[in-house]
Amino acid sequence: MDVASLAAQLNTGTILPEAIVILTILIILVGDLIQGRASSRWVAYVAIGGCLAAVGALTLQWDTGNPISFFGEFNGDALSIVFRGIIVLSAAVTVPMSIRYVEQSGTALAEFLAILLTATLGGMFLTGADELVTIFVALETLSISSYLLTGYMKRDPRSNEAALKYLLIGAASSAIFLYGISLLYGLSGGETRLSAIAANLATNTGDNSIGLVVALVFVIAGIAFKIAAVPFHQWTPDVYEGSPTPVVAFLSVGSKAAGFALAIRLLVSTFPLVDEEWRFVFTALAILSMVLGNVVALAQTSMKRMLAYSSIGQAGFMMIGLVIGTDAGYASMIFYLMVYLFMNLGGFTCVILFSLRTGTDQISEYAGLYQKDPLLTLCLCLCLLSLGGIPPLAGFFGKLYIFWAGWQAGAYNLVLIGLITSVISIYYYIRVVKMMVVKEPQEMSESIKNYPAPQWNLPGMRPLQVSLIIAVIATSLAGVLSNPLFTLANDSVTKTPLLQAAQPTGTVATTLTAQPKKAF
Repeated sequence: MDVASLAAQLNTGTILPEAIVILTILIILVGDLIQGRASSRWVAYVAIGGCLAAVGALTLQWDTGNPISFFGEFNGDALSIVFRGIIVLSAAVTVPMSIRYVEQSGTALAEFLAILLTATLGGMFLTGADELVTIFVALETLSISSYLLTGYMKRDPRSNEAALKYLLIGAASSAIFLYGISLLYGLSGGETRLSAIAANLATNTGDNSIGLVVALVFVIAGIAFKIAAVPFHQWTPDVYEGSPTPVVAFLSVGSKAAGFALAIRLLVSTFPLVDEEWRFVFTALAILSMVLGNVVALAQTSMKRMLAYSSIGQAGFMMIGLVIGTDAGYASMIFYLMVYLFMNLGGFTCVILFSLRTGTDQISEYAGLYQKDPLLTLCLCLCLLSLGGIPPLAGFFGKLYIFWAGWQAGAYNLVLIGLITSVISIYYYIRVVKMMVVKEPQEMSESIKNYPAPQWNLPGMRPLQVSLIIAVIATSLAGVLSNPLFTLANDSVTKTPLLQAAQPTGTVATTLTAQPKKAF
């Protein structure tokens, strides 16, 4: 094989965004090694710059002629580009909200950012992995980095407990997932490429149908853990409550996006022979997640635990798009992840601000916040109302698109359950809003009575303020100006050959994209 042919098959330009993230990690590590704690003045800005540069590189790869690289191990198609963009953007928004939080805890910022970007790198590779070994290595890169981030506050017993629970349950889920893909490897006659596995399985369905179903069960278990779907959600509330809040913010978006990208690529390409079976399983997971996540959230007293169960319910809504399996379903799921990125990270930024000033995350301690910090109250209200699906915020249009796609595809039961549980979710979001806004001065909590005057000139507070403003503006405007975002989501589906080959029809997407324009 000559050099030109080898270079064409490697096609290394496809992973330029990942190369930028790797370079950023190296700069942070070397800078910290040379300057020590003094590097904390600039490493965060290098991390943000690297993430934004990776987003720029992703935009340049749109409509690339040859997305396949490394002998078929990585696929940089349109679907991969959008998911990689969501993950790296979630990291870019997480970094500024981490500066003050990490420095106030007395731990090293550079190490935290290096681990965060490593988790981002694993998620980016996972969204485009087209081969079993690459999938598992990327998944473990994301998972191990997440374990480290969860236990990063070494002096906090809650952080240590959360990391231990996450590690034990995560290791078990990784072992289950590995067993599932090892069964795929054996059933396909030793193939690791997803397309080759599907082709070989198609010729051996008679003898291997039971083995294929067993492999499917184990694979779904591993994916469901990553997206925090019921009943594989047990780690979520404890990890969310005990972990550093910036870590929770990243896991709630970046890890979830990587899990859904893995679900689409692995299930659609490898399990077409048991298509009805895996869609039935995900229908059950979606119903359980929507019901349990939103109902249990009603009883929570901790803000972080409430948002944990909220994220479980949100995963249930997103699974509707995966289950129906149409262009509109996939596109509406991707659009929901885009807007979920900003409204969820905005909400966690508000929680970080409140905990930095009061040292608590109890919902009851938010009573009367409006009278001491109107800006924080307004931002948190907008993010919570958007998560609840109140118009005209972004979350309303995200749910509208998903429910519309489900209704068009005939998934009436899923849509009705989604509507009912969405109404339930509004109650616990409104409860927090009422706690902050409606309380009289004499009903203020002790934390609010002793609430310090907001000081944005403290080290690390300006980046946090910028992160909050960007998230809130995007949450407020992404709904009214949703057509460009949904066009991007729809194009990522229609330009992905894998999804088009699996589509029964593409007419629903046209109907869905045309309808919202009439409302504006």
